[in-house]
Amino acid sequence: MIRLGIDIGGTGIKGALVNVETGEQEGERLRIPTPQPASPDAVSEVVSEIIAHFNYKGPVGIAFPSIVRLGVIHLAANVDDSWLGINAEELFAQRLGTDVQVINDADAAGIAEMRFGAGQGENGIVILLTLGTGIGSAVFLNRTLLPNTEFGHLKIRGKDAEERASGRARELKELSWEKWSKRLVEFLRELELLMSPNLIIIGGGISKKSKKFFPYLESSVDVELKPAKMLNAAGIIGAAYTVK
Repeated sequence: MIRLGIDIGGTGIKGALVNVETGEQEGERLRIPTPQPASPDAVSEVVSEIIAHFNYKGPVGIAFPSIVRLGVIHLAANVDDSWLGINAEELFAQRLGTDVQVINDADAAGIAEMRFGAGQGENGIVILLTLGTGIGSAVFLNRTLLPNTEFGHLKIRGKDAEERASGRARELKELSWEKWSKRLVEFLRELELLMSPNLIIIGGGISKKSKKFFPYLESSVDVELKPAKMLNAAGIIGAAYTVK
């Protein structure tokens, strides 16, 4: 079964056709820069363009960088504030003329990893972290999602964890992999203390460079760590899977 998954990010909106039985993308993905400001009308226009590009007919899964409760947007950090309080599922459905499922972007990535990637078959508490512009999180208990966690906003040394340990923070502060890993370890230890997870999966854009920093992490925390397998495609795949 083929479904269209779309991942809305702060800098780019990506879409691809996905075989939701295997988790594999069908053909190349399309990426369009996120409009600025990322208003509902502007983002909807880009989503329409992606659907037209693939000549797709059918339900659409959309990963959105926000807390999403029953389709309504809350706490939209990387899109325009005009999204707050809007029922995104209704908005997209009206604009696109099809059924739409909207899910938090980290939750979508987590679904992909649990179904097809590093978390496949894992029980107990599993946490996926997406390290990019910020830090997204997805939590699973015996492969069941606890939606809309925001562990990136845990306070570490008086600041949000994502201000210290995200991929963007490493680049902005020009940190070496070793120095940045020390910051990430502080965050991981806090998650160990709070959640006692069986496994933490490290995803997001930085996961493709896991060999550069995983050795620093594995020697410093007790919990099992795995790099994400789906890399930057996880949000698209997870979003598509929600409408299988």
